[in-house]
Amino acid sequence: MRNHSEAKTDRNLSLIFLFAATLFTSASLMFVLQPMFGKILLPLLGGSPAVWNTCMVFYQSILFLGYLYAHYISTRQSQHRQILIHAGVMLISFLALPLALPENTAPPTDSDPTFWLFWTLLLAIGLPFFVVSTTAPLIQKWFSNVGHHTSHDPYYLYAASNAGSLIALLSYPFILEPNIGLADQKTYWSIGYLLLCLLIAGCAFILWKTRLQAETSQENLLESNELSPYTQLHWLALAFVPSSLLLGLTNFISTDIASVPLLWIIPLTLYLLSFIIVFSKWNPVIHPLMVRLQPIVLLPFIAYSFINPAVLPYWMDLMLHLLAFFLAVMVCHGELAKSRPHTRHLTTFYLIMSFAGMLGGMFNTFVAPFVFNGVYEYPIMIVAALLLRPGLKSSIGKYKMAWAAQLILPATLVIIGLLIYSSSDNLPQYLDTIGVGLILIAGLTYAFRQQPITLALLTGTLIFFTQGLHGLLSNTLYQERSFFGVLSVRESVLADEQNHPEKYHELFHGTTKHGAQRLTAAHIQTPLTYYSRPGPMGQLFKEYDNADQNWHIGVVGLGAGALTCYAKQQQEWTLYEIDPLVVEVASNPAYFSYLKLCSHNAAMRIGDARLSLEKDPDKKFDLLVMDAFSSDSVPTHLLTQEALKLYFKKLKPDGILAFHITNRHLALKKVLSDHARQLHLAAMIQEFKPQQEIPLVVATDWVVMANRAETLEPLRLSRLGHWQKLPLYFDVKPWTDDFTNIVSIWK
Repeated sequence: MRNHSEAKTDRNLSLIFLFAATLFTSASLMFVLQPMFGKILLPLLGGSPAVWNTCMVFYQSILFLGYLYAHYISTRQSQHRQILIHAGVMLISFLALPLALPENTAPPTDSDPTFWLFWTLLLAIGLPFFVVSTTAPLIQKWFSNVGHHTSHDPYYLYAASNAGSLIALLSYPFILEPNIGLADQKTYWSIGYLLLCLLIAGCAFILWKTRLQAETSQENLLESNELSPYTQLHWLALAFVPSSLLLGLTNFISTDIASVPLLWIIPLTLYLLSFIIVFSKWNPVIHPLMVRLQPIVLLPFIAYSFINPAVLPYWMDLMLHLLAFFLAVMVCHGELAKSRPHTRHLTTFYLIMSFAGMLGGMFNTFVAPFVFNGVYEYPIMIVAALLLRPGLKSSIGKYKMAWAAQLILPATLVIIGLLIYSSSDNLPQYLDTIGVGLILIAGLTYAFRQQPITLALLTGTLIFFTQGLHGLLSNTLYQERSFFGVLSVRESVLADEQNHPEKYHELFHGTTKHGAQRLTAAHIQTPLTYYSRPGPMGQLFKEYDNADQNWHIGVVGLGAGALTCYAKQQQEWTLYEIDPLVVEVASNPAYFSYLKLCSHNAAMRIGDARLSLEKDPDKKFDLLVMDAFSSDSVPTHLLTQEALKLYFKKLKPDGILAFHITNRHLALKKVLSDHARQLHLAAMIQEFKPQQEIPLVVATDWVVMANRAETLEPLRLSRLGHWQKLPLYFDVKPWTDDFTNIVSIWK
């Protein structure tokens, strides 16, 4: 017979397994739902990266409400009443199953869609996500009362929760998305949600049968009856900064480093990993190491990622940002874990953490875009993370009379910076000297690693000084930020045919050039960059010059408006653009005059192209040009089979579809080739590279498609460029509205 101690050991292991499995399942469902529903919503909003950040704020807000609910019922209700109340909430949440968007939902086209997105998410997934969000604090609180020998410190179960989050996050793009369509994903998620409810019921059954156990104390936990306001504010700051830093870095690396698909996964993975580590038994050893490493990494981080970013390839720059981010969140979350309270205050601790996370997300989504014209919240939070290093309180106390002296070096640097900016006309000749000086000052940051105030202010001064310096050198005429990203206009100089200096303007979305215009009278109506006359679009319009007199042409994606300079008086053009800010900039002659000079009979349609095209008459267009980009990425919902069927429904029987597929990271031709094969379309491609150096004529890739091969015959026979049949690819699963897979077309 088994003895009593063995039975007790089995029971203890079973308890840990049940409660850990519940937390793991809950977190997995949460982090599968986030990318899944983000993918469902992206087609309605043009694939903007802001969709992800707004969804994150919604999730953080519901998470806070879930933690608030868990805190309330676990501190104000008896254990039996907690179980009954939570059972009722779970039953009500079944009304939202199966998951689906509300019928006839469409975003606003004349205003910021952030609040519409919030409301849509609330209606579609608010109830089940609320139940999922309550699980971490509530189940841990229940575990603290079931009499297990580790019930006095249930925080280690938080590692199971974050492990579930991490595994779900990584499995979605690499396992779930490539193999399961959206419809099946929603079905499987609903089944998983029912399983979670059963696991929660199992935990509730254990609690129901258990008497309230006497709380034991532990040396490393706070045991005071009341939490001091300083402690609570400290928790708030330690959770707020990493949350804001996460969204800020995600925005920054996709805007200013590289628009690589799925790049947002990496910062979130590191963020979750930090929670797993700091709430584990290894944190007492790892945390001091992170604190020591942070100022060491700070020197190359400032020197190469801000002072002289052009020196490094983008992937090394990205690695530096990610390393600095990981160390910052590890230090903040490590301090948070060190100060975790007695289980009496467990739900309060998690409530403050979730509230801070929500505030961080709201700051980045609702405040920063309206206050800043660039992604400046990211460097601000880098500085804030340095202020939260251990030693701030003791540093202020130790230097009661002298801590203000720590401000001398940052203040001196500010004065020097103002003097340099006042003589900005002479900047270029002093650039090397300034660069060396800044790197030397960056090296001084390590000397102040024990003084968080000086370290933070010196780092902040260096970062913002170099940001302003880069702005001056790039001669940015205009920069503004909208829901769809950061838009800027820069003025540069080139040497014309007679080797005389000539000014031109460039339009940038993030780091990707979206158009340019030369300003002299001889070239002001010349399409440039991806739309140049020697390039594929110039060839297309020239080959069909005799046939296109009365064409109706549609263009999806405005850019600077260069394509309109191919327009003829008799033609009708319809321009589709999702971002009102792009229309505003392209229509302003102070920046670009293509529209003013060339768009003779052009109608402007603001909103997502697919939604706008749905409302247009069938067989309307002779030529439809797809040129929609979010920074360097084509929104995936414009590349599906359903999208192509829509385009050809709007084209005349002998109409032409022209697709711009220039991309640094994705082989989009594979997707279009598969569509052409599946839909029996004629398709040709030109991967254009200029034969000679022509100002602002760049390499670009275009695909043209038609119902019949005869329609494209003039291009096949053209001597202007090398058009060839689109190659066949058999390793790509067809992209549909239900299934897309970025990983499969990575270059």
